[in-house]
Amino acid sequence: MRAFIFPGQGSQSVGMGQALAQASAVAREVFQEVDDALGQKLFKLMTEGPESELTLTENAQPAIMAHAIAVLRVLEKEGGVRLADKADFVAGHSLGEYTALCAAGALDLQTTAKLLKLRGQAMQAAVPVGEGAMAALLGADLVKAQAIADAAAEGEVCTVANDNDPSQVVISGAKGAIDRAVAIAKDHGAKRAVLLPVSAPFHCPMMQPAADAMAKALADVAIRAPLVPVYANVTAAPVSDPDTIRALLVEQVTGMVRWRESVAAIFDAGVHDYVELGGKVLGAMVKRIAPDATVTSVVTMDDIEALEKVL
Repeated sequence: MRAFIFPGQGSQSVGMGQALAQASAVAREVFQEVDDALGQKLFKLMTEGPESELTLTENAQPAIMAHAIAVLRVLEKEGGVRLADKADFVAGHSLGEYTALCAAGALDLQTTAKLLKLRGQAMQAAVPVGEGAMAALLGADLVKAQAIADAAAEGEVCTVANDNDPSQVVISGAKGAIDRAVAIAKDHGAKRAVLLPVSAPFHCPMMQPAADAMAKALADVAIRAPLVPVYANVTAAPVSDPDTIRALLVEQVTGMVRWRESVAAIFDAGVHDYVELGGKVLGAMVKRIAPDATVTSVVTMDDIEALEKVL
């Protein structure tokens, strides 16, 4: 059994998709469709930068999605590999859940691009710059991370945002609380704590205004049943019902990304083969969660052609 998985924020880099677009008209069509949907030259930003503008949440989110979907479309249209035939489940990390839903046919590409643009804008607007922060706790599991967050809160928001794998958990909340958490992390058993270069505290209660904005936007969106079940971030369980998908996408904005549990649940369901499309970040996490899993990261045309031979 096989799962296709899709990366989240942090997978963006200047030059992304450029070689793929040069090699494939199918990829160029994807990037053009996203540009048209957003009314901006996002692909030019992806290939030429500046990096500071690409890293902005409202640009990074649709860019990472567009890159992953371009890889998938090339695989499907030029390689003759249909996701519905080769994948038993799909999953994505944070914004990657939208990519997974698009890949599985639950959302069309233009709608996905618009939703992620709005999601990025809403998340940025929810908390003034400088008032929130996020930190990665390395060498800490969920129990240790929760203890650190609780000890550092002191009445402010400080919570687990991403349970990535057994050795990496991300916390999110008020700047003062996150700074305190970084200072005490080693005392609570973490190897180290690293402040993340993000402009807002994602996946915590401070994101409620963004969740409200997404609830309003998603209410008007047509969501179809996906071709294969999607593992949802906030439940770490497969979902196929469109109304449930809609509700979970809203909950995801303030809720914890249960990536470790999702991968473990997928593995326990019999999936031992994971294909990461459009990035090379999730593969290492998967191996730390399920050491016996096989992971393939697919980014370039060479990667796509190599995958075609084994699927």
